[in-house]
Amino acid sequence: MNKVIEILNKLNIKFDIIYHPAVYTSEEADFYVKDIKCSKAKNLFLAGKNDKNFYLFIIKDTKRLDIKKVSNLIQDRLHFASENNLKEKMNITPGMVSIFGLINNKEHDIKTYIDKELLNEKLIAFHPNDNTATMLINTNDIFKFLKELDFDYEIINL
Repeated sequence: MNKVIEILNKLNIKFDIIYHPAVYTSEEADFYVKDIKCSKAKNLFLAGKNDKNFYLFIIKDTKRLDIKKVSNLIQDRLHFASENNLKEKMNITPGMVSIFGLINNKEHDIKTYIDKELLNEKLIAFHPNDNTATMLINTNDIFKFLKELDFDYEIINL
């Protein structure tokens, strides 16, 4: 979490942090921001065929990712990445997946897709690489963050 805070401060990105007990699903995390007007994100780390390519899908928490449909869209056979792949690529464990995990992806080999519907609110909620906190930041600042990390992303309609 400290690394996330350090980068956001360096970029002059304002944020709020809500501390809570450890949570492992977006539904559990949503409870702690239920009274805050924000986009609540579900972050899914997937791997392509033979674990050659890796993908981060950031979708609205109420949506279910249609893996078959998305596989056809990006032309790779997707499945949920293993815990080992998650640790190797983002240096986090299940329950902590978010856009901030890209900080630890030195190879810059995680393709990132953001659900267009998430951009409808002024604020967006993510774990700051720690599932005992939820961070609220301005939705537009996500793009500033990705640019600083030099990560490409694609906004898609899911």
